Amino acid sequence: MKSHLQHQWFESFFQGPAVDFWTRAMTPALTLADVDFLEKTFDVKPGARLLDVPCGNGRHSIELARRGYRVSGIDLSDEFLAAARAELDADWRQGDMRELELEPSMFDGAFCFGNSFGYLDHTSVGSFLSALAGALKPGAKLVIETGMTAESILPTIVPKRWHRLGDLLVLSENRYDPWESCLHIDYTFVRGSVVETRPTASYVFTAAELRRMLDAAGFNTLSFQGSVTGEPYQLGSPRLVIIAQRR
Repeated sequence: MKSHLQHQWFESFFQGPAVDFWTRAMTPALTLADVDFLEKTFDVKPGARLLDVPCGNGRHSIELARRGYRVSGIDLSDEFLAAARAELDADWRQGDMRELELEPSMFDGAFCFGNSFGYLDHTSVGSFLSALAGALKPGAKLVIETGMTAESILPTIVPKRWHRLGDLLVLSENRYDPWESCLHIDYTFVRGSVVETRPTASYVFTAAELRRMLDAAGFNTLSFQGSVTGEPYQLGSPRLVIIAQRR
């Protein structure tokens, strides 16, 4: 299925210490706050079908399922999907954001959380959004959350940053390429005597670019927010939360 797609770093990044890091960083309190926001934003009844892509370890979908929603989660990582399946028997699918095969007009809402939106270039983002538009019922909402917008990342970028989560020490080294509008981050994971470095690259879009891409894919952008608690989005906001609606 993916034979014609160029190999990208995210196809093999999320395993081992990278999965440990992201799992520890996303605390239960953060997940509950996100899901409260999603539930309020979608404003659909329990039993509605919601799409989570990419779903990672399924932390949002698992909580939504507990609240009575029917969830479908799609991710490329074997390790993330194994963790999701261990927690909940649901519609977990292995798939690539760049080539989604989804039932038409099946879902009552969809969401894309984390920085995964920046993994794709302009062409792939357009294909991804068009696939989501086709899978959503008219009037259904899409929520995108990302820290990789120009207004968020560029004012605060530093050459390197250390993070510690339990016994895992992580160094992120950042380099921005203005020619491609791409942020290259090399992550070095240190656990005891084991050291491993993995490169990543994320495309950086302005908020207005995202709004135009959503419009081209068949969405109306309803709002920009700086968090799931409703702060306005502005220069330097750490995250952008977009609420859009399928036309």
